[in-house]
Amino acid sequence: MNIHEYQGKSVLKHYGVVVPEGKVAFTVDEAVEAAKELGTSVVVVKAQIHAGGRGKAGGVKVAKNLDEVRAYASEILGKVLVTHQTGPEGKEVKRLLIEQGCDIKKEYYVGVVLDRGTGRVTMMASEEGGTEIEEVAEHSPEKIFKEVIDPAVGMQAFQARKLAYAINIPGALVNKAVKFMLALYTAFVEKDCSIAEINPLVVTGDGNVMALDAKLNFDSNALYRHKDIVELRDLEEEDAKEIEASKYDLSYIALDGNIGCMVNGAGLAMATMDIIKYYGGDPANFLDVGGGATKEKVTEAFKIILSDEKVKGIFVNIFGGIMKCDIIADGVIAAAKELGLDRPLVVRLEGTNVDLGKKMLNESGLNIVAADSMSDGAQKIVALVK
Repeated sequence: MNIHEYQGKSVLKHYGVVVPEGKVAFTVDEAVEAAKELGTSVVVVKAQIHAGGRGKAGGVKVAKNLDEVRAYASEILGKVLVTHQTGPEGKEVKRLLIEQGCDIKKEYYVGVVLDRGTGRVTMMASEEGGTEIEEVAEHSPEKIFKEVIDPAVGMQAFQARKLAYAINIPGALVNKAVKFMLALYTAFVEKDCSIAEINPLVVTGDGNVMALDAKLNFDSNALYRHKDIVELRDLEEEDAKEIEASKYDLSYIALDGNIGCMVNGAGLAMATMDIIKYYGGDPANFLDVGGGATKEKVTEAFKIILSDEKVKGIFVNIFGGIMKCDIIADGVIAAAKELGLDRPLVVRLEGTNVDLGKKMLNESGLNIVAADSMSDGAQKIVALVK
């Protein structure tokens, strides 16, 4: 789950991370009023969307008076920002962060992630702040420094100090940087984050170490522990199909292809997408209906796939263990009849009650292409879509 920059800064501030003073605004008048309340000679008007690269897309402006605040707010609110993370369709700006300006002396990068290689939380830091860390990793990997954190003891002050010296934080500010990094790590762990990224972290003319931007993502599986974080969810920033899927406890992720997939089990779902790609197709989604899905869940899953206008064909690939093939068949038939199936449908069923499931599909009157194997099914749906 993602949240907005201003929300992330509010969470981090609670842990002692220094952030600029700022206020959220949903209208131009609110933006001007927020700037008045901040009372600084320079304010920054920042678009709030769930994507990076906002500055390059014209979503961050520095205003030196209230007239400029009004002009920039009018320009950005309602604008569709297209960045490297939004895709070509972009995202409409519906809220702004009005933030006090600060005297930036130097920009750095600090991020906390889970390193799958070591299986441990790792803090990364670089002197190359303000640019995408992926670019730094590609062109100047020697400028990225890492500290792997022992989960038994947590991040230690000496590790933060090593990072601070490695990225050349001014000596007089090293202690502040250490405090900053330890607070960021604590927030990451206690709030069950999947990423906590500060880009840039800045040192200022008045001797502060501050988070000028903040990106926090959270492990969705841990949200039941954090009701305060759930309340920060902005549904307008999420895919409507993914929101609908979450209501029925379906694991669904929208992709860019045109072949809808309904599979049981995350591993089989990944393999299904791989084999579709192998035979020249493009999956439109990842969808795992789970091992114990009901007819209702399967029906809703099928509806979600059909609601995607990009989907030109559907591949149902089920290996029934806990999940029974007749339950899948019943759900597919119910959804197809309710919505009117107008696209090719290939079904591969194996496992518990497979003969009953196939019999139900054959007698449903629907235009269904049966597949003998996963490979056979993938080839058939790719051919039908093309």
